[in-house]
Amino acid sequence: MLIGKLSRRTGVSRRLLRYYEDQGLLQAGRGPNGYRAYGEDAVTVVARIRFLLDAGLTTEVIQAVLPCVDDDTLDLASGADWCAELRDLLAGQLAALDERLSCLQERRTSLAGLLGRS
Repeated sequence: MLIGKLSRRTGVSRRLLRYYEDQGLLQAGRGPNGYRAYGEDAVTVVARIRFLLDAGLTTEVIQAVLPCVDDDTLDLASGADWCAELRDLLAGQLAALDERLSCLQERRTSLAGLLGRS
């Protein structure tokens, strides 16, 4: 399918689809006319990318996670080969998110104190 059709089916802009391709997250062939041509599985791949981005992962981390997901569902937990290295990577990402949440809570508490609110 062409990039316009993939964009319509996924709700992701053409620009973002090209970015995902540049980052090695999405593969496209080229037709005789030079246009990008995506397989039917691209819709699922884009949905996975969006899910992982929404979970706070960077494109670099997503690049490591996507090859471990080999089924056609969006249920990443059941379709992933969670090797120890990948688990450690994701655990590190979770720890970093927890640290950022803690920092934000401390800032919120300080700001609320300045305003006389709890």
